[in-house]
Amino acid sequence: MSKFLKSTAILTALSLVSTPVMAEKLGLGRTALPEEIAAWDGDVSPDGTGLPAGSGDAIDGEEIFADKCAACHGDFAEGIDNWPKLAGGADTLDHEDPLKTVGSYWPYLSTAFDYIKRSMPYGDAGTLTDDETYAIVAYILYSNDMIDDDFVLSKETFFDVEMPNAEGFILDDRAETEYAQWSGEPCMENCKSEPVKVTMRAMVLDVTPEEEGDAAAATEEAAVVPAAAEAEPEATPAAEPEATAEAEPAAEEPVVVAAAFDADLAAKGEKVFRKCKSCHQVGEGAKNKVGPILSTIIGAPAAAVEGFKYSKVMKKAGEEGLVWTDEELIAFLAKPKAYMKGTKMSFAGLKKESDQLAVVEYLKSVGE
Repeated sequence: MSKFLKSTAILTALSLVSTPVMAEKLGLGRTALPEEIAAWDGDVSPDGTGLPAGSGDAIDGEEIFADKCAACHGDFAEGIDNWPKLAGGADTLDHEDPLKTVGSYWPYLSTAFDYIKRSMPYGDAGTLTDDETYAIVAYILYSNDMIDDDFVLSKETFFDVEMPNAEGFILDDRAETEYAQWSGEPCMENCKSEPVKVTMRAMVLDVTPEEEGDAAAATEEAAVVPAAAEAEPEATPAAEPEATAEAEPAAEEPVVVAAAFDADLAAKGEKVFRKCKSCHQVGEGAKNKVGPILSTIIGAPAAAVEGFKYSKVMKKAGEEGLVWTDEELIAFLAKPKAYMKGTKMSFAGLKKESDQLAVVEYLKSVGE
């Protein structure tokens, strides 16, 4: 008998023995007790059935997420490489290439809790406690700007969270409306009276790097400028101001008084900046990572760091004259996605004004 046939015979025998009737007859095993079944029955339904007791908030969830989830999903649930993004994608479901996350696509929060508790962390599934799962879900919600960082997620508050796409799904009624069409004998020839045409694509084939288009546009612009300059008529003497006209006195330059640097506040900002270090570097030897170097951001134009690929909206803001003053940077840090819709920065923001001020002060110190 071949090895394949032997293996098949063994598997068949084992499958027969493993049935409850055969197991009982042969004295193998016993019927599972209700409490043993309950230990494995962790289903959570959309209506909340199955939610366990426990609670957690985004503050605790941030630490747990960093320890157990960030290696794949990023410190701010922004995703790493091909690992899934869990935050962002708001208002993209009608786009050609939508970003489907817990914040943009999920109709029920129960699916997030159920899947995380049952299947995560990757390679160590089922090890999270109920409190840890609540905290991680809370942090994901916070990263999607759906709750405040001090919101305590629990069985009692679960449905206080409004899912943006809750009404975006319909009931699957194909059994009643379509299955009857396919119950007869299938047509095997001359089934389509009209020629078949491809009317749309299921996949977005966006493979052209933006840099090439930008470079081409810049080249065209550079080629046009000299021609336009040659076309301008030279100024005539008549347009010159009369030599006898009295020159207006030059306006005095305003005296700019630099605000005093607060070393204590900067020291606090260095601690708060730990939340930013996974994406941004500062100081000597800093390099662009997921986010650009921030050493000289104070007082600099937006999208000014060389070698970093900014989002289109950030580049446009820089072209339109946005400068990172203290006030503008504080407003951005408070809620990046609200300040600049379309920014690639997925961090939900620093909720405390004291933390915002401290980080700005710290960035002043590393830029000196």
